[in-house]
Amino acid sequence: MQGIQQRLQHTFKLREFRPGQQAVIEALLAGRSALAVFPTGGGKSLCYQLPALMLDGLTLVVSPLIALMKDQVDQLNALDIPAARLDSSVDAEQLQAIYRGLDDGSIKLLYVAPERLANERFLNRLKRLSISMMAIDEAHCVSEWGHNFRPDYLKLAQLARDLNVGRVLALTATATPQVSAQIRESFDIAEADHVQTGFFRPNLSLTVRPARGDERDQVLLQQLRDRTPEPAIVYVTLQKTAETVAAFLKKQGLKAQAYHAGLKDETRHRVQEAFMAGETDIVVATIAFGMGIDKSDIRAIYHYNLPKSLENYMQEVGRAGRDGQPSHCLLLANPDDLTVLENFTYGDTPDHAALAGLIRWLLDQPARFDISVHELSGLFDVRPLVINTLLTYLELEGVIRATAPFYTEYKIAFQLPQDEVIAQFDSQRADFLQRLFATGKMGRTWLTLRPIDAARELCEDRLRILNALGYLEQQQMIELRVAGVRQGFRMENPPAQSEPLISRMQEQFALREQRDIQRLEQVCDWAQSRGCHQQALVGYFGETLEQPCGQCSACLGEIPQLPPRQRSAPDARVIQAVREENHEALASPRQLARFLCGINSPKAGRARLGRHAAFGALMEAPFSEVLAACGGTPEG
Repeated sequence: MQGIQQRLQHTFKLREFRPGQQAVIEALLAGRSALAVFPTGGGKSLCYQLPALMLDGLTLVVSPLIALMKDQVDQLNALDIPAARLDSSVDAEQLQAIYRGLDDGSIKLLYVAPERLANERFLNRLKRLSISMMAIDEAHCVSEWGHNFRPDYLKLAQLARDLNVGRVLALTATATPQVSAQIRESFDIAEADHVQTGFFRPNLSLTVRPARGDERDQVLLQQLRDRTPEPAIVYVTLQKTAETVAAFLKKQGLKAQAYHAGLKDETRHRVQEAFMAGETDIVVATIAFGMGIDKSDIRAIYHYNLPKSLENYMQEVGRAGRDGQPSHCLLLANPDDLTVLENFTYGDTPDHAALAGLIRWLLDQPARFDISVHELSGLFDVRPLVINTLLTYLELEGVIRATAPFYTEYKIAFQLPQDEVIAQFDSQRADFLQRLFATGKMGRTWLTLRPIDAARELCEDRLRILNALGYLEQQQMIELRVAGVRQGFRMENPPAQSEPLISRMQEQFALREQRDIQRLEQVCDWAQSRGCHQQALVGYFGETLEQPCGQCSACLGEIPQLPPRQRSAPDARVIQAVREENHEALASPRQLARFLCGINSPKAGRARLGRHAAFGALMEAPFSEVLAACGGTPEG
């Protein structure tokens, strides 16, 4: 305990632990894995950062949030804690410095995205290291019952075993009892090491206010004007809504900016920095904003549109009042929002014919095969996330087993003349390198070679080629760039007949669709409940709030009555006009319905139909009705 307190005070400059932190840290230092379910701003990061400094070896932090990785690494470096991150913004020189720090043990914490762990060169490097702990942020992504399931997360448990990780810390701010149980099972975490500090935030006042679509702007404006200028986030569903609402607020003299995934990286970064520095009071954002943003004085969260789930709502309101001061959360509730949210859910479900064709193609592969998700996405017009989810389902069924991802193409820039590189090795290795380089094609600067072709031509093991290139890069004799990622698989136990498997997979995706729709309905049910909003919210997460909060809109006597849901009928003239244009990417009823509801698809994206005037023209009509009007059925 004395060592822990010293680290807390001297290294992290903190006086005392927040609730739950000490119990998690002690479990990890005792060699046990743990699950920490803390609210947003509850201090999850310290739970692995502090023990990382007290354990021998590297702590690997897996997070899907690049903004969080950057902020945390910057903060740790400012405290003289050796931490680094690997993401797409790291250049070649920085990458080599990080690799040297990993090899000599000077880096204690390494932040990576889960996708990085599918990089065969990186995995080979990790296998040479002593990894004392793996911390997994947003751990609810491991659960199919969660609101943000990510298939790459399902593989983290096996990866931790393959890397001989000492212990695992799973972290999340939103986990129902069912999700927590699946996380514990995945990472072999004892129930006694599941530390949950409670979802109730007494400093947040939750208000639900019914609002018609045509009055939301004015209700929001009045709310903002009634309060002194303060840091606030306005959450919306669509990118174009973020733009229009931000423009409206700016026109009214408020310091507001839009933030969404459609903006350029530098623009998003500029908006985020302005908000953090207090130069912008209000950010109007899709859910792309706020993840990992460490701003403690956000005083208000406004939901202009309904959130996708109660988990999303809990995460988003949790960004207010992290300094413990009173903060206001307002939901402008309108069931009309359900149409767009439902459409995205329905549109993400692959049609039966495409899914069946994809499964038959996979089952027709040889004992060992490899794929490009990007190529399959275009071939079958199925989103990459859906393909990755299907591959994970097939792995869980024991049909296939992922071997290793690999790159088909390596580009080499010699940092020394090629002859000098070869001359530094004995005759056998020099001959191997000379023959290897001869298989490539030399451009002005880069030598391009394909390890698979080189292995075949030289009758060598591809792994030897990769190890050789990795060693030359490590010694700074060459610079490497890679392209053309493919995932290798091994056929394990293919079914004698494909149809039962196809039916089960179609049922899996239909079940996921039903769960997502159910989550939307739960939001509306919660919004118009007559009891305390805080009690109902924490009850959803398996906890009991003994007394009403006394400050939410329901406790103050406001009983929300949501306006009736308006449904727009599909315009047959719009459907017919697009159909007469004969776009190949919109040939099937489901492809056309997705396009008209504003849902992009791989083929439509490659045909640049997102810029078409009719894209999203029927966004406010239910997807099922648009699909029927296009001549389709729920299955096709």
